[in-house]
Amino acid sequence: MEFIGHNEIRKVFNKLIDKNALSHAHLIIGEDGIGKSTLATIFALRILDKKEERDYADIVHYRLKEKSIGIDEVRDIIQEVNKKPFEGEKKVVIIHKGNKLTIQAQNALLKTIEEPPKGVYIIILCESGEQILDTIKSRCQVHKLSPLSLLEIEEYIDLKFKALDEDKKNAAIAYSSGIPGRAERFINDEKLATLRDLLCKLLEEIKTNNKEAVIRFEESFKNYKEEWEELLQVLLSLVRDISIYKEVENKKLIINSDKLHEIDRLSKEMSFIKLNKIVSIINDTRERLKSNTNFALTLNVMIVDLMEV
Repeated sequence: MEFIGHNEIRKVFNKLIDKNALSHAHLIIGEDGIGKSTLATIFALRILDKKEERDYADIVHYRLKEKSIGIDEVRDIIQEVNKKPFEGEKKVVIIHKGNKLTIQAQNALLKTIEEPPKGVYIIILCESGEQILDTIKSRCQVHKLSPLSLLEIEEYIDLKFKALDEDKKNAAIAYSSGIPGRAERFINDEKLATLRDLLCKLLEEIKTNNKEAVIRFEESFKNYKEEWEELLQVLLSLVRDISIYKEVENKKLIINSDKLHEIDRLSKEMSFIKLNKIVSIINDTRERLKSNTNFALTLNVMIVDLMEV
């Protein structure tokens, strides 16, 4: 399996297998899109000593079906762990979205992680270790994944998208922040492309104080309720680009380099005071949404505030 990045973690893992010293429980921690699932599959193939990348009966994936992984789901996992391997002497159980395990579910899983049957390995994937109990972490070998380097993310994009336009490639590299999944989404996801276009239009219209525009943007953004963090992050990245370009006019420092025409125009129209006020409004909006305020109402307030800057 061709895989880019996290070389040191893979090297250590392979050494432990070679020395027959591998832990029976592993926790892979990293941001969404960083490669946790692929790395877990690589680990599983190595544990089973399989060269071919395909589905195996002894690599079992548990994926989130509800909003959280509760006691009932953990009972199913424990039942699967206690089944004998089907094809060989080893089996790997991979639990995706481990940060969604409830406290009760983690406590129920603890004994199984501590003493699984011989030949059974458990790999838990999660975006943050903060939601995982210390008692679970202490019984696992923990692998923390860091963002890829610029060279690695470029290599990843070249591998996945061979005929990509250079400007779009550079924009994808900048947008990714070292997360391969973010680069891939930047290139492929039409919803994200639409969002970035909408946010550019919002920034172009904030000087108009147009009430009809408030309603129009509020209607357009309602489809991004589940992606509110990305909405605000993209908006901040555009404002950052405008500020930097206003100061130094260097294209190489711009994240949204494919939007350079809009960024150039906005940098001439907006003062640093105005840009700082916009950043403050976006940050206030983020804090309110983190506190589970009503999405539509909070976005409406943000848009109105932006129009009045």
